[in-house]
Amino acid sequence: MKVLVTGGAGYIGSHVVKQLGEAGYDIVVFDNLSTGYEWAVTYGELVIGDVGDFDRLDALFAEHKFEAVLHFAANIVVPESVENPLKYYGNNTRNTLNLLSVIEKHQTPYMVFSSTAAVYGMPDEKVLTEDMPLAPINPYGASKMMSEQMIRDLSFASNLKHVILRYFNVAGADLDSRIGQATPEATHLIKVACECVNGARSGMKVFGTDYDTRDGTCIRDYIHVDDLAKAHVMALDFMAQGGESSILNCGYGRGFTVKEVIDVVKAQSGKDFPVEETERRAGDPDALMADNTKIKETLGWVPDHDNLDVIVKSALDWEAVWQSRQEQG
Repeated sequence: MKVLVTGGAGYIGSHVVKQLGEAGYDIVVFDNLSTGYEWAVTYGELVIGDVGDFDRLDALFAEHKFEAVLHFAANIVVPESVENPLKYYGNNTRNTLNLLSVIEKHQTPYMVFSSTAAVYGMPDEKVLTEDMPLAPINPYGASKMMSEQMIRDLSFASNLKHVILRYFNVAGADLDSRIGQATPEATHLIKVACECVNGARSGMKVFGTDYDTRDGTCIRDYIHVDDLAKAHVMALDFMAQGGESSILNCGYGRGFTVKEVIDVVKAQSGKDFPVEETERRAGDPDALMADNTKIKETLGWVPDHDNLDVIVKSALDWEAVWQSRQEQG
């Protein structure tokens, strides 16, 4: 199958490209390299361009006759989305509309969409199912929810099949440290803690210690990026074998507190670093975990790395490689 991967030079997209390549897919990566890297594209052809450029996409689709599109290209930083909402509605929502217009024109049959648990907002439940009401509380979540709706509506009106994957907290790196998270000024907890270990940061903050959890800090469901990538490959296979359009949560169904994660990073690295306890951030629920029953039943997905020690070790190993790369220029 010939596939287009938008944002395939970024953190999650590059791990999916690697697994697609290993599975024998014919890949074209389309990325503007705003947060991605040419070296992260380990398989296929890299075309540098922006998803907002209809003519460029149109020509690319005409040339390659894609059978599937995996759409990762997006902005993902929640606080930035609050400060600059139009950037998120422009890149995440309008550019998805642009991509869907090209998909419709060329009658591309399959699409896998990178979505987020942020579409659920601040639910009362701690373990979330796909049929819960969507109530995002920030422009990032809202921009993804709107994209989901457009994809579903186009599928209803055409022959497009889709799988929408709602990510929980993605972490870790390729176990051989060939690729990993290299996002500048990252906000992900495990990435930030790993940067404290290698000296890229002098310390970190814990936002709120009075939540209704076992140690007062937020609980989140952390999924290894390779397990998430595996779900994308399985989603393509599922649709190609006649599977119907689906929306699936991507997580392990259990969570760890912020303090527990920091303790594991310190234990795995053998290094201590300053941690400042500060006020809550607006919009952080006590706990968010995925009910992953549906993805297991639909795709037959079984995670390979459901272990916080494995996730953290892979992140630390990658951070050492990434720091060495930067020092060498």
